[in-house]
Parts: sequence; C-alpha cells; structure tokens
Amino acid sequence: MGLFRRKNAPPSAEASAKAKSEGMELAKTVVYALLIAAVFRSLFFEPFHIPSSSMKSGLLIGDYLFVSKYSYGYSRYSFPFAMFPFEGRIWKSEPARGDVIVFRKPSDTKIDYIKRLVGLPGDRIQVKDGILYINGDAVPRKRVKDFEEIDSKGSLVRIPRFIETLPNGHEYYVLDQVSDGPADNTDVYTVPPGHYFMMGDNRDNSQDSRVMSVVGFVPEENLVGRAEIVLFSVDPEVSLFDVSSWPSFFRFGRFFNKISALHE
Repeated sequence: MGLFRRKNAPPSAEASAKAKSEGMELAKTVVYALLIAAVFRSLFFEPFHIPSSSMKSGLLIGDYLFVSKYSYGYSRYSFPFAMFPFEGRIWKSEPARGDVIVFRKPSDTKIDYIKRLVGLPGDRIQVKDGILYINGDAVPRKRVKDFEEIDSKGSLVRIPRFIETLPNGHEYYVLDQVSDGPADNTDVYTVPPGHYFMMGDNRDNSQDSRVMSVVGFVPEENLVGRAEIVLFSVDPEVSLFDVSSWPSFFRFGRFFNKISALHE
C-alpha cells in the first residue's frame, strides 16, 4: 500500500528549489526589462502624444511622436519623475530656432508642453497685428492653401494658413484663425540668458510664452527633447465602437512624417 500518496503531500525540496529559482529568474527578467526601458526612455527617445490643437496644422490631436532626449543634453527633467535632482544641463547642445520642443511647463513642472522655439537668449520678441517680430524685424510669412477640417457639427471649416520663415531659413506652417486675436499684439519680450521663447503654430489657440503667468520664458533645464517624427496618428473623433468607421481611425498619411518637414 506504500504506492499511494496523500493528496496534499508537500512538494519535494527539489521541486520547491526549482520553483523558487524560476521565480527569481522571472523577477530578474522583469527588473532588467524595466531598467532597459528606463535607460532608453531617459537617454534616447521618449514617446509623446499630442493632446491639444496648439500646434495645428503641423501636429494634430492624436499624433504619437518620438522625442529625442539627447538633442540638447540632459537635465533632471530628462529622467522619469525627475529622479536625479541636479541643476542645469550636462552635455549641453544649443537648440535652434524652429525646433519643435517638448519641455516642462515653468509654472507646473509636472506637465509637459510642446511648442516651437522662436526666441533665443537675448532676442527681443514681439507680435504686432498677428505678425511675429524678432529683434525688430518682421518674420516673413506667405499665404498658402487654407487648412481644412470638419468641426464637431460635421461642417467644413477653413482656417487661413501661412508659411513662416525664421531668420535661419527654417520654414513651417502657422494658422491665423482670428484677425485680431487676444495675443496678436504684445509687448516686447527680451529673452533672458539661459531661457527660450516658445510659440504654438496655431497662433490663436495656444498658451505659450506670450502668456507670462502660465508659460513665459522657458528655462533651458526645462527642455525635455526635440520632437523628431510622427510615429503614427489616430483620429480622436472616430469611435472604435462603430465598426464601419474603422478604416478612417488611422491617419496613414501622417505615419512616419518628419516633424522638420512641411506636410499638407
């Protein structure tokens, strides 16, 4: 009768050791994967999605981007949760006018913003009648085909669109929906040392450096990285519960678009 074992007999010491070893290996694999992901996200590329229309028409709500973390060096905001609280930047590289930059909002550094850099340290920035001025000179802009979109009521909306050309030759689209918007005429802003002046491309619908109480001048240590490419894009107005609308959920024409290039 010794062939029978009790139903709830304890596992052998060998089986217990094997299970413990496998559990440890799994735990180490998970930890290694998390560390590799954290290093990659901190030092190389970080995903970012567009939550607002402030950078329209170049960037749309539902765009998912890669942001290069190494472009301007590293600050405490380069790392998750600002876990290394050092001051300034290391391996610093200067950004260029026209770069689209993700940065920490100066008035609340827990929030990421994305805007275009238009003013460098020492620049005098002003907007007059909707025209951007840098150091007293108007930035040229040329009217092009209107930006078209469908509003929430299903109506076609056309927004005046321009190509703006910065002093370094960088070109990009801007929208000017309101001819006399609340930020179309500003004071002269002199960018202090170690700071930058950021503006959204959708000029009448952007909280940017023109709003001193919210954004203002952006310290260089707040820069997170340069937006490089739209990895993929989805239409937030399309419902996934409506099977017939699935073909239009992905905006395939925006996939892998370089952010430095002009796109219709």
